[in-house]
Amino acid sequence: MTHSDKFLQNILQETKSIAIVGASSKPHRDSYKVMDILLKHGYIIYPVNPNEVDNKILGMRCYPNLKSIDKEIDMVDIFRSREAVLEITNESIEINAKVIWMQLDIIHEEAAEIAKKHGLKVVMDRCPKIELEKPYWTSK
Repeated sequence: MTHSDKFLQNILQETKSIAIVGASSKPHRDSYKVMDILLKHGYIIYPVNPNEVDNKILGMRCYPNLKSIDKEIDMVDIFRSREAVLEITNESIEINAKVIWMQLDIIHEEAAEIAKKHGLKVVMDRCPKIELEKPYWTSK
């Protein structure tokens, strides 16, 4: 699946709230770094990780799963293994998310098709942090 810069830019401009599934409290982890950048860009972030529930990540309360977030979620950013993507996609559909975003090296065609059939936009094998660092953002 290829994504045009315009497609990704539109998603990132329309998105206000992001659930990061697989968020980590460890600063050296990619999910932590991406969450930090997304917060700095003004997104509302909901970290999701059942192993981090008693912790705050970058000052944000951590949730055990998507269904436990009582706010509207625009995008679900997945930092989990390919094997977990289908379950996360189904939960994303249940909470009426608008976008499923699978991080670098994560591709799951079945989950993508299911999400699209339910009206969600799908991004695979990309990173929002990298997209936000592209030059076209400086001309906003």
